[in-house]
Amino acid sequence: MLRTLNARSTRGFLQIGNLRLPCAIGRAGRHPSKREGDGRTPSGQWRLRRVLYRGDRGLPLPTGLPAQVIRPDSGWCDAVTDRNYNRYVRHPYPASAEHLWRPENLYDLVVILGHNDVQRVKGHGSAIFMHLAHADFKPTAGCVALSRRDFRLLLALCARGATLIVPF
Repeated sequence: MLRTLNARSTRGFLQIGNLRLPCAIGRAGRHPSKREGDGRTPSGQWRLRRVLYRGDRGLPLPTGLPAQVIRPDSGWCDAVTDRNYNRYVRHPYPASAEHLWRPENLYDLVVILGHNDVQRVKGHGSAIFMHLAHADFKPTAGCVALSRRDFRLLLALCARGATLIVPF
């Protein structure tokens, strides 16, 4: 479960049993009504779909979640009107799509959260991930971010079907 001081907080912690892992969340806090580009982390219960990782920056981690290597052409579509909105795509892509292969380390490890993915609603948010945090835990664009050490610990504890709860 993710806990924050209040709905506008940009920092919180993930509670897993007795473990408390500090994290950063969206620059506009958390909210149940996520909209594309609003900077909010969506409240709800989100299945941890799969791990994406940069194979050139480390070996795959022990986890019960399915894993996939990020390639230089890996992307995630954030174009609201595109048929692949909130889906993995390959670059070059004709519509707006985030690059997953980045020079900084934020996407060296990514867990895709099951937000707006089964029955996608255009404009209700895309690319909601759990990823690595900036050293100063700077707020995200709507994701949940952890230190590398804590992320590795979390992944080791995750089994297929695990969920993240972001309270309302």
